[in-house]
Amino acid sequence: MNPTETDIPLFKRLRFVLVETSRAGNVGSVARAMKTMGFSDLVLVAPRCDDLLHDAEAVAFASGAIDVLQGARIVPTIGEALEGCNFAAAVSARLREFSPPVWSPRELSNHVAGDASLYPALILGNERVGLPNAIVESSNVLINIPANPDYSSLNLSQAAQVLAYECRLAAQGENRTQEGVGFHGEAASLAQIEGMYAHLEDALVAIGFLNADNPKKLMPRLKRLFARTQLETEEVNILRGIARQMMRGRE
Repeated sequence: MNPTETDIPLFKRLRFVLVETSRAGNVGSVARAMKTMGFSDLVLVAPRCDDLLHDAEAVAFASGAIDVLQGARIVPTIGEALEGCNFAAAVSARLREFSPPVWSPRELSNHVAGDASLYPALILGNERVGLPNAIVESSNVLINIPANPDYSSLNLSQAAQVLAYECRLAAQGENRTQEGVGFHGEAASLAQIEGMYAHLEDALVAIGFLNADNPKKLMPRLKRLFARTQLETEEVNILRGIARQMMRGRE
């Protein structure tokens, strides 16, 4: 990593990703929530609104954050939305059987502000159905905002505001000295980790440990296991080397 990259503040590293958003007004409100807290990187995955960045409702709800709204990028897939990111945090009120580790917004904000090598993405889903399980299972952590258990559903922009606020607080103190953290290698990118999972799955099939026709829940469980480790690039390379050797042994 270039030494100057360690000086990049969280305000420039954190990306907000909205998946299949239905209401243009919610996108405008998220843009406003981001700008009030100093963030600007917004990516929209397959939004369900036409001409979203110029929609009258989106513009009205964005208020003074038109620059964030109209600077947003629209992409067709989550993979494209996460390009350049090496840490993904899925946001959901609904816990999943095979979710990655569950963190609070404060745990997330302290983690990403305290490690300048991380280029994190906060992923928020559709207003009605939330995030698909596949996106949650492939994320590093699942963010659950503590709320009234009898009514825990937050509006999309409300959730974004809570997260942006916590990240701003952490970013303002991100130059604090961390004690006892030891050496950290470069965090693996999400693309590197997904490639490792695919390679490992092929190897497990090759040695007969995984039945491709009846995989059950093995890969989601392995993804959850590895998500707890916060994989580094060198560790991903080691795991791919192991998978490669496993496959050679079956040739």
